[in-house]
Amino acid sequence: PAMGIQPLPMLLSLLAAAAPLSEPQPMAEERFQQWLLESDLQQLELGCGDPLISASGGRRQQIRDRLLVLHPAPQSFERVMANASALLTCGSPDSAARVLNRISPAQGEERRLWLRLRWQAAASALDHREAALALRRLVNGDLIALADLDLGDGRLGLDQLALHEAALGRQDEAVGLLLLAPNPQRLAQAAEWLAVRDNEAADQLLEQALDQAAAAQAWGLAVELLELQLKLQLAAGGDGARPRQRLQRLAAQLDDRYSLWQLEGGVDLDRELRSPRQPGGHAAVGDFPDPPSP
Repeated sequence: PAMGIQPLPMLLSLLAAAAPLSEPQPMAEERFQQWLLESDLQQLELGCGDPLISASGGRRQQIRDRLLVLHPAPQSFERVMANASALLTCGSPDSAARVLNRISPAQGEERRLWLRLRWQAAASALDHREAALALRRLVNGDLIALADLDLGDGRLGLDQLALHEAALGRQDEAVGLLLLAPNPQRLAQAAEWLAVRDNEAADQLLEQALDQAAAAQAWGLAVELLELQLKLQLAAGGDGARPRQRLQRLAAQLDDRYSLWQLEGGVDLDRELRSPRQPGGHAAVGDFPDPPSP
């Protein structure tokens, strides 16, 4: 039915309802300074990620500075951990490390949690020496225990320790760590580090990785390993004939036209041509009735 003539107040309310909502505005400076002084640790941590509060890098720094002086030492274990976590959230791993240095828990669960957060702070700050030390202390030197230690986001302790050692220029130490619990991915990474000074040893590691990938029928991974082997052999001045031939044969069996195109040195990439090893591809990890032989 027709709306007919509406009273003025009703029309105004309808117009207001139809008007677009205005964008929320950042907190005014005076209100921000008051919020900064009145907020507790949890509110400060949340505010660090709220664009309406920490609208600029300068405000984020003020929040970090406030977190550092909010609860001066001595502090309880819980308070120190919460404070350090808040500083990590605010993007200040160096300050988080300073806060963590206020305590030194004895052996037990508290020490393990403290060392994990020390590693996280050091890793975020690219302090590879401190990060490596925290991981070693976390397992009391039992490095094989790092192989299955989940540090979050799929990162395992042994791989992270190897990366820190390599970043410190200790490639031999990094390779040795990965070989404590070898799998195809670790063998491939070890081969890349080893290839700098020992191409033959690197090639042997890749052969071991290929054997493991074939045993697991991980043909997509086998293609990646052969691609790496070809790259390393060419970089060392070789012709890469054997990995090229094996890669061509395996890619053909998998109908991996993308890898074949790369091997043939194609220039114009067909937009519809993609590697079957990409998400949704058919050559990831799976069982084949007649398994290819890399």
